Amino acid sequence: MKRRKVVIMGAAGRDFHNFNCFFRNNEAYEVIAFTATQIPDIEGRAYPFKLAGKLYPDGIPIVSESELPEIIKQNCVDLVVFAYSDVSYDYLMHKGAMVNACGADFMLQGAAQTQISSSKPVVAVCATRTGCGKSQTTRAISDVLRKRGLKVVAIRHPMPYGNLEAQIVQRFATLEDLEKHHCTIEEMEEYEPHIDNGVIVYAGVDYERILREAEKEADIILWDGGNNDMAFYKSDLYITVADPHRAGHEIRYYPGETNLHLANIIIINKIDTAQKKDIEIVRANVKQVNPSAVIIEAESPIKVHDPDIIRNKRVLVVEDGPTLTHGEMKFGAGVVAARKFGAAEIVDPRPFTVASIKETFDKYPGIGNLLPAMGYGKEQMRDLELTIAQADADSVVIGTPIDLRRIIDIKQPSTRVQYDLGQKATEMLEKYLDNLLKEKGF
Repeated sequence: MKRRKVVIMGAAGRDFHNFNCFFRNNEAYEVIAFTATQIPDIEGRAYPFKLAGKLYPDGIPIVSESELPEIIKQNCVDLVVFAYSDVSYDYLMHKGAMVNACGADFMLQGAAQTQISSSKPVVAVCATRTGCGKSQTTRAISDVLRKRGLKVVAIRHPMPYGNLEAQIVQRFATLEDLEKHHCTIEEMEEYEPHIDNGVIVYAGVDYERILREAEKEADIILWDGGNNDMAFYKSDLYITVADPHRAGHEIRYYPGETNLHLANIIIINKIDTAQKKDIEIVRANVKQVNPSAVIIEAESPIKVHDPDIIRNKRVLVVEDGPTLTHGEMKFGAGVVAARKFGAAEIVDPRPFTVASIKETFDKYPGIGNLLPAMGYGKEQMRDLELTIAQADADSVVIGTPIDLRRIIDIKQPSTRVQYDLGQKATEMLEKYLDNLLKEKGF
């Protein structure tokens, strides 16, 4: 039988997972290439034989998505699989139209083909967009479960931006492990809060192997999703977080709406800083998509280490990078803190940007006067450090999930903003977690 020729469109995450689950040893298909976008400088590598398997002794090339039409035509590609997240339906179907016009079928793979079963109970935390508040939700859940004497191991959505063979299975138990695995800022922002919370984190490339290692030391697996992607594992409790600051996005972005359909519990987060009308829009959309889901409204209270560094000062606000870029969020915890504690002005970073940071603003002009904490490699971290150093600001407000001062030098006075899931929402989650534990015999 002639093998169907395939290209998988990705961003170094879901694409590799879909390949591993469905295509790796499937003799009905021949994967010609992966394409890459969203993440800087991840094309030009290869998915190595060690991961690709016996059908691909030379590995599989990873090329820029801009080359896709040429690849389809030159290789008579039959099928293009879209496998990355946090894109609007308009964006998604523009890609589909281009692929169809080039002569190939366009495919989205569903949960049944790509979710792996675990021998341990799985609680999944996903979202409708990146930056909805998955981090504080996973921390709250892990706290509840550990108070009941259970060993929780978090498995984080993939971010393998370096040497793929070295990243097949990664385990993070200490901050030193972040350095050992040469983590980017984006990786540290996801792993470090778990480590600080006393929870071991796994991540990498091969998520079945990762799961089997995590199961050896876990009572409960906590899936910590990335962007608005679906969980990689079949879940006993599926929690989806929605953001009223981007009301309506929960039914306009892929695959965030899929997460609404899959959810047992939907958390409408950040109600303490959102407009009532926007909360009601999200609630109405959630009820229409998944009327059987439990809805929990949650505050996301912030705390600032030193409010005097903000008060009456001209501040540079640094926020989580992906949330501002493809997440399209107009503000985060740093802006909330700047407003709450009376900053005189939020300084526009754009006149001071250099190199890759300037390129980020060129690519995402909607960011505005906030500075995304981009750090997909040492060079970009240096660019971020220089941009902050050059900024004409009295002080710096750090609204990122990690303390940037641990990895880059910030010369101006600075303070960190942190946030948690509200107490009422946490107490409501406890009830459903206790029901799950009772069902599983804990």
